[in-house]
Amino acid sequence: MRARPAFTSILLGLAAACGYPPFHAWWIALPALALFVALVDQARSWRGAVWQGWLFGWAHLTLANNWIATAFTHQAKMPEFLGWLAVPLLCIYLALYPALAVLIAHLAKRHLAKADAGVLTFGVLLAGAWIITEWLRSWAFTGYPWPPLGMILLGGWKQAGWAALLPWMGTYALSGLVILIALGLVGATKALSVSPARGAIALIGVSAVIVAPMFVSNRAGEDTAVRYALIQPLLPQDEINDPTKFDEQFARISDLSSPGREEGRLVLWPESAIPDYLEDGYPQRYYAGMTAGGDPELARRRIGSVIGETSTLLTGVVNLNIGPREDGSIGAVSARNSVLAINGSGDIMEHYAKAHLVPYGEYLPMREWLEPLGMDRLVAGTLDYEPGPGPRTLDLGEQGRAGIQICYEIVFSGQSVDRENRPDYIFNPSNDGWFGSWGPPQHLGQARMRAMEEGLPVLRSTTTGISAVIDADGIVRGTIARGEAGRLDGYVPEAKPPTLFARLGNALPLGWAALLFALAIGLPRALALLPARR
Repeated sequence: MRARPAFTSILLGLAAACGYPPFHAWWIALPALALFVALVDQARSWRGAVWQGWLFGWAHLTLANNWIATAFTHQAKMPEFLGWLAVPLLCIYLALYPALAVLIAHLAKRHLAKADAGVLTFGVLLAGAWIITEWLRSWAFTGYPWPPLGMILLGGWKQAGWAALLPWMGTYALSGLVILIALGLVGATKALSVSPARGAIALIGVSAVIVAPMFVSNRAGEDTAVRYALIQPLLPQDEINDPTKFDEQFARISDLSSPGREEGRLVLWPESAIPDYLEDGYPQRYYAGMTAGGDPELARRRIGSVIGETSTLLTGVVNLNIGPREDGSIGAVSARNSVLAINGSGDIMEHYAKAHLVPYGEYLPMREWLEPLGMDRLVAGTLDYEPGPGPRTLDLGEQGRAGIQICYEIVFSGQSVDRENRPDYIFNPSNDGWFGSWGPPQHLGQARMRAMEEGLPVLRSTTTGISAVIDADGIVRGTIARGEAGRLDGYVPEAKPPTLFARLGNALPLGWAALLFALAIGLPRALALLPARR
């Protein structure tokens, strides 16, 4: 390990990424992280430590984000091979954050810890620094927090695992806990080399503490009186923008949504569910080719007849911003990735516009420079999307108060709920058809983490899966598997009172980071004073 630290860092980064879904092999990831902590602690200089941290982060994040490459297979303007280049190139930047965490811990240990406590001091400092750098990654340059290290500690669908601590820690502090758990394995292994008998006891004890919470099943909580029908229509990505398929797609989603005897429901359709423009007032040419004969009012009434007279639909749509264009004409100047609430009469009750847009997906940064080079968005169309103002709660009357997070908005810890108007549940419509086999289970995992942090149920309706109903403890009540069409019926799980994280937001994990720094700095000094007091 010491002889070839660069190669070792890459291997450990790849092994640690296996802790995320779909493998969720935390029993591989945690020992890999323990070896990584020991490796960078032994680095002879801060430069060597930072290099090893960057290589670890680059390999780790490249493997974890491999699903991004799949997006390039669903568009025609750029060659597919660019996807396999885009991921490692993106991770050149993303790996700066683990490298920065290592740098902070290495320099802090050298300059602030007067008494050298070895890897103990370094590991605690690294845990605190990892919290801060993951938080930075969530908002710097529009933010990209996927995936948080803490997701490794998420239990199976019926278990919260160590993630049960999220209400009191937040996602980024849970990532710091991953480092501390890895540090515990380092300490137990070192004890093993000093005293095999005591070390074996320590290693067994640490392992038992790590493993036990991952297998504790949680009891399902109570339900509300709000009935839901959650639809996964199975709209393959290569067909979703094909006008010849629009009628067939609407028929499919209508059949799945048919009310039968069930009235007064909350009906949930995914992002990209409806190709029609449903708002009034656009120039008529934008309604040409719609499935409802070019009439948005008729399209809405048809939807109302599908869901039932006393029901409410939440569905993903694309809305346009109409105004004067550069050529002097009146037309669409931008778009909004939106959710509309539509009642059984076909009236639009509420509207939400996505705030966290996907760079290079829904808009092209630095368009004036990149477009001449052949770069374009991955989402079909030429209009860039405009971001909405942020989290909103939609009052749906008998169907409760719905918080909306469209697609990957749900991965932003501390940014998913209107804290001044707390919802009863979060609706997370998504088009996961872009995301290959790794993206959907990771996306679901992060939705579970939001549920636990905020103490709110999350209902996910996706085009191709994985759709799910998640209660406020992060337990998956029901799913529709990837690649299947289906429907989930039931009652929306009950919300919990606001958690500590719901009250404090990301000030909470930053507070944990400060506490870890204080412990790392103060503990060695306190230990150094003990002999003098004797």
